[in-house]
Amino acid sequence: MAGPSESDTARLTELSAAEAIAQMSRGELSAERYAEALLARCHAARSLNAFITLEPDRVLDDARARDRERRAGAKLGPLFGLPIPVKDSVNTRDYPTTGGTPALRTFRPKEDAPAVAALRAAGAIVLGKTNLHELSYGWTSNNLAFGAVHNPYDPARIPGGSSGGTAAAIAARLAPLGVAEDTEGSIRVPAAFCGIKGFRPTTGRYSTKGCVPISPLFDQVGPHARTVEDLALFDAVLAHDARDARPVKAGSLLGVRLGIVRDYWFAGLDAEVERITDAALMRLKNAGAELIETELPGLARLIDLTTDQVQNHDVSGALARYLKEYGSGVTLAELIERASPDIQAVFKSYVLPGGANVVSEREYAAARDQYLPELHRLYQDYFSRTRVAAIVFPATRVAAPLIGEETTLQIRGQPVDFASAVARNIAPGSTAGLPGLVLPAGLTAAGLPVALEFDAPAGADRALLSLGRALEQTLGPLPAPRL
Repeated sequence: MAGPSESDTARLTELSAAEAIAQMSRGELSAERYAEALLARCHAARSLNAFITLEPDRVLDDARARDRERRAGAKLGPLFGLPIPVKDSVNTRDYPTTGGTPALRTFRPKEDAPAVAALRAAGAIVLGKTNLHELSYGWTSNNLAFGAVHNPYDPARIPGGSSGGTAAAIAARLAPLGVAEDTEGSIRVPAAFCGIKGFRPTTGRYSTKGCVPISPLFDQVGPHARTVEDLALFDAVLAHDARDARPVKAGSLLGVRLGIVRDYWFAGLDAEVERITDAALMRLKNAGAELIETELPGLARLIDLTTDQVQNHDVSGALARYLKEYGSGVTLAELIERASPDIQAVFKSYVLPGGANVVSEREYAAARDQYLPELHRLYQDYFSRTRVAAIVFPATRVAAPLIGEETTLQIRGQPVDFASAVARNIAPGSTAGLPGLVLPAGLTAAGLPVALEFDAPAGADRALLSLGRALEQTLGPLPAPRL
C-alpha cells in the first residue's frame, strides 16, 4: 500500500484521538494508513529526539491486525487503532524500558505495566517509547545518555521534564495522545512548555505498577493530549471505577468559582508569563467565571517540609524493589554507577547514604506522618471554605528555558534557582495528591507557550475534566509549532 501523501499526512496528524478513532471504527480510515501518517511525521520530526525506541514495522503490523479485527466484525474498543507513545519509564512487553538510563538500555520486561495493558485492551497500539529526563529525576529532559529532547516551538529550548519526549511528540503532531508520568510536575511542566494539555489525576486513580518509580506516595501515570476530550478518553479507560468514567461534556463557565492565591502562585513571575496569565484570567472572568481571591496560609512551609524529603528518601528503596521485581538483572548500585554524571551527582548528594543532603529517618517520618496530613487538611479546609471548583495559577514562573540553562534563570533581572522557577507552582498539587489539569493560555512575544494549571479537590477528576472542556473553549487553541 502506498503511503499517504504529504497533504494527507498533514490532515491526518491534525486529528484528535477521538476523531481518528471514530474514523477508524467506522472504516473511513484504516488503522494502517493512520499509522503510516503518524510514522511519516515521526520521521520528519526525528531531530526533536522525542523517542528512544521507535519500530515502524511493529507499529504497522499492529495496525494491520486492528484492521483485520474490524473487517472480521470484532467488538472495537474505545481506543481502536490509536498509536500511543509511551514514556520509557513504563513497562512494555515488546519494547525495552530504559528509564532513560544506561544500565537499563537493553532491559525488556516480561509483561506490560497495567496502564499499558489497559490501553492495549481498549484497542490502542504502542507507538514506541519516548525520551525523558534520566530516571525521571528532573524537569529538563536534557538526557545525557540518550540525547536531549527539543521543544517543538523552539528546538534550542527544553520541552520540560521528566516526560519531555511524550509532550514533544504530542505538540509536534507525532500522535494525539500519549502516556506520561508525574511525581512532581513531570506531566504538567512538559505540557506547559510544549503548549499541550496535561492531566495528572488524583494520586492512585491509575495503577503505577510496572513503572520506574520515585515515591509510591506521589507517583502517578497520566496523559498528554491536544484536547481535553482526549484526556477524558484516556481517563475513562484507565480509571479504577467504571461508574466514574461517564463522558464529560463542555458546560458554561457562568458562576463557576475559581480560586486565586496570589501570595504563593503569582509571586515573582516572568513578565511575559504574568501578562499572558492576566489576559487569560480576564477571558475566564468575561466568560462568567467568578475569581475568588483568598490566601492559603502555611502552604509554602508545608511544601518545604514534605516534597523533597519524601522523594529523596523513597527513591532508592523504590528503585531497588523495581529492579528486583521485574528482573532487570541490575542492582541499584550498578544503576547509579552507570548513570550519567548529572544524575550521579544528585543521587550522591541527596539520596545515597553519606550524602551531604540526605534526608534523615526522623525528617522523613515527620514529613510523612505529620506534615503531609496537615497539607491534606489545609486543602480540604480551603475547598470547603471557598467552595471553588478549582484553584487556578500559572503552571510555571517562566516559559521554556534554553537547553543547558539548568542551574539559575533570570526573572526580571534577578537570579532565580531553576527548580523554583520551573517547579514551585506545580509542587503543591502533586504533593497533596490533587488532580491537576494544564491548559495552554497563550504564546509569549518570542512564540513560547505559557499555561495555566487548575487543581481540584482529591477525587474530583471527572468534574475537573468536564470543567476543562469549558475552560478549553474559553482559553482557545495555540497555533501548531512550525517544525
